[in-house]
Amino acid sequence: MKTTTKFFHIISYLQYPLIAVALVLYYPLMKSFKAGTLDWELVNYILILFGTALSFSTLQDTTKTQNKISKKVWFDPVKGKIMLVFFAVMAHLFIIAGFILMIYKKNSMQENAAVGVIVLGIGMIGVLKGAIEMFENHRKDKN
Repeated sequence: MKTTTKFFHIISYLQYPLIAVALVLYYPLMKSFKAGTLDWELVNYILILFGTALSFSTLQDTTKTQNKISKKVWFDPVKGKIMLVFFAVMAHLFIIAGFILMIYKKNSMQENAAVGVIVLGIGMIGVLKGAIEMFENHRKDKN
């Protein structure tokens, strides 16, 4: 079982190249925004890349905390619950916003961006699942 966990933990590092590519695409997106024409195709790509990166991040080993901030949040029952609610609200808001954008789209590119927002919301659901596991594994009030 240890090798399976380690394997998925190693795969989780694929999140970083995805984030890097999304950040590289951010520059031309801002350029198009400043020019007055938002490039919806870039918006879609960036959202899908970030959503997929979030999904890969959930493959990390949740029995270990990554840094001091994680320890402060997940060891404290109150802070942990606040973060879980925050992640749940964010996931739902992204998915709802994606469906609203899909319904009220003006063109096919906005529909594609709506799909990107939904993918980001699904990635946030994965983050929520990982956060629940982190909270259960690390909180101090656990029996």
